Amino acid sequence: MDAEKSVERLIQKAYGSLKSSDAEGAKLALNEALKINFEHPEVVYALKCLSWWMERLKKLSEVRDSYDRGGFILSQWRSFYSFLDRIGEDRKFDSCLYAVKHFVFSTALGFFGDILGEEENRYDPALLLQAGRCYKGVGNFVEALKYLEQAARFKRDDGETLSELADVNALLEEPRAAKALFREAFFLDPQGIELRNMDSELILRLANRVREMGYEGEELLEWIPIYGALFGVFSVNRELKLAELGRLKQSIFTLENEIRGDAGKTGLLIPRLINRYLWLIDHYENVQADPALIEETMLKIKITDPAIYERYRN
Repeated sequence: MDAEKSVERLIQKAYGSLKSSDAEGAKLALNEALKINFEHPEVVYALKCLSWWMERLKKLSEVRDSYDRGGFILSQWRSFYSFLDRIGEDRKFDSCLYAVKHFVFSTALGFFGDILGEEENRYDPALLLQAGRCYKGVGNFVEALKYLEQAARFKRDDGETLSELADVNALLEEPRAAKALFREAFFLDPQGIELRNMDSELILRLANRVREMGYEGEELLEWIPIYGALFGVFSVNRELKLAELGRLKQSIFTLENEIRGDAGKTGLLIPRLINRYLWLIDHYENVQADPALIEETMLKIKITDPAIYERYRN
């Protein structure tokens, strides 16, 4: 029992060190715990995670620019999740992953912070986005919101930026804003959204429900907004401006022709087209358009995917 308590104490000490950006201190504590119980699953898991990151961070010496250093760290996050998949225990030890995440994003934030105060960088949307992501990663959602809102002002049509802003709004318990922003992001660029960067239950639960229906990879990202609408998650919509309506109709026309011309692309194009049909229906309802226009669009959904049509009707 005393040995178990000692191991647990050392694990918590290691996680505390990570949250204070002290990787070496964390490694020392975990190695001490390993001497007490060399088979302890969480200790072994945490050491694997920490060793992976310490090995990657050695490469920072090859990068001189602060922005590039921060960007390099964040670019490794997807690879880290691939590593977790390979070791077969992804998300088993949430406390470990939380501490590692805090360490990684605070380290990256340190590099971005070096240049955030410079006059020429205050309006750089890429830097603002990265800073917002880092603040979200360390759990400072209020500060993350500030930077992501600034980034979104410069990148109104960027799905990645809007998805990060939506995620933070959800974490701050602002569901209406989160739903509207997620809906917008998945309309603009579903393939530009990295689900593993998302932390809110709102989007993760929806993604898991759609994944359980058999969709993965690129197709999953295209179907999320469809089922988001059907399940009532993406329930906040808006009236389109005249120019937006024109672009939407042109996009629908183009996709219809692409699907007719190349059946091999339908896995991605069909949900993309249905999403646009749903946006058009929402617009017609918002402006109280002729019901015949809504029925005409509904008929197109029925022809494109009868199962979605039945779900939508019911």
